[in-house]
Amino acid sequence: MQREQQSPVLVTGSTSGIGLAIAHAMAKAGYPVMLHGLLWPEEGETLAREFRDSYGVPCRISTADISTETGCAQLVADTREALGNPAVLVNNAGVQFTANACEFPAEQWQRILSINLSAAFYLSRDLLPSMRDRRWGRIVNISSVHGLVASEQKAAYCAAKHGLVGLTRVLALENADCGVTANAVCPGWVETPLIEPQIEKIARDGNIDLEAARARLIGAKQPIAKATRPEAIAGLVLYLCGEYAETITGAALPVDGGWTAQ
Repeated sequence: MQREQQSPVLVTGSTSGIGLAIAHAMAKAGYPVMLHGLLWPEEGETLAREFRDSYGVPCRISTADISTETGCAQLVADTREALGNPAVLVNNAGVQFTANACEFPAEQWQRILSINLSAAFYLSRDLLPSMRDRRWGRIVNISSVHGLVASEQKAAYCAAKHGLVGLTRVLALENADCGVTANAVCPGWVETPLIEPQIEKIARDGNIDLEAARARLIGAKQPIAKATRPEAIAGLVLYLCGEYAETITGAALPVDGGWTAQ
């Protein structure tokens, strides 16, 4: 597997949360990493330098805006110029907005579908030819439990994440002949700063402490009332890129505390 371990990895939305944890796991395993996110140039270079110093692998960062096809092409160009053709693509970048469907702003609908779904398609389309040529590649799409089930006020997010699971399955079928796999990871609640405002609101409204509020929020959906650590998602992504996952393709793997088992 030495050839694959030396192949560059592109992880979108990798300057915080799940994406950053995935980038750390891949770099620690010896993969050169292309980071991506909307940071100031100085911040981005500092983060990339930390990766190079900590893991001894090549690491660069791109701030391309992947809400457009042109921005996705720029990210591909940035990656190829810095590290060469990536053989691992992790489509992790995502945004959220909540409202009832009858009141959902069109610009938010387009924004969520562009970043959460279309970007994964454009990046996969542009990188697959080189993966197929080398007869090895991994595409891992970070979908969501909302790629498998629905929740109120999340019309665009659910549509995009369901679409990402469908895209994953098509890519798996189309590339099963050449050593390229495509899989989706579908997390439930994940322990990131994004859930803290919701926990704090429940605590205020219910006059309860933060731990009780955390259990109430997560337990309302998950039989295991515990959020998944970002590092656990990263470990699964790393496994999907390894030799024992060579026949896992087209899967939508829930990491959701039993949410979708109900």
